Amino acid sequence: MRAFAVLAVVVNHAFPDLLPGGYVGVDVFFVISGFVITGLIRRGVTSGTFSFTQFYVRRVYRLLPPLAVCVAVTAVLSALLVSPVGIQAQSAATGLAAVFWMSNFSLWYFSSDYFSPHVQMNPFLHTWSLAVEEQFYLVFPALLVASGAVLARRGRARLGAFAAVGIVSTCSLLLAMALTLGWTDVVRGGTLSRSTLS
Repeated sequence: MRAFAVLAVVVNHAFPDLLPGGYVGVDVFFVISGFVITGLIRRGVTSGTFSFTQFYVRRVYRLLPPLAVCVAVTAVLSALLVSPVGIQAQSAATGLAAVFWMSNFSLWYFSSDYFSPHVQMNPFLHTWSLAVEEQFYLVFPALLVASGAVLARRGRARLGAFAAVGIVSTCSLLLAMALTLGWTDVVRGGTLSRSTLS
């Protein structure tokens, strides 16, 4: 399913008219990753073998080297091929943010429209999904372990995963509403109007 999700995204970018909804593959990939990571952590916690250090070291070893190569090669090619006027400064900021798995925040700061032509010219645009995944890895394991530990004291350890998923889902929904309604525009220097809040 991961392969199909990635293929759908690639086809969507290469041939938008052929598969206009292919970007949904990113969502599918996120769901699969969340399912796999939740199962991995639960099994580790249940058997007493889960280690935060080992978990994060494995993520860094698996993802950081290819990301570093991608960012370095793209930065060099961007400096050589992209006009220094306009998009290059934004691209450089996004590339730097990508190294720290924060490119989604950089892209959001510069533009609210992922599909705008200006944003589409950013050669680091694709790094946002890895940033979101790594931020999930940073927060969710701690939440999952903590919720499991709290509920274990009440004899309901199995509800830990459900509690953690419920908390993350609720926070995600609230954030999506805030972004959709423009409540966060003030961070980018915008203002909150009465029409936005109504």
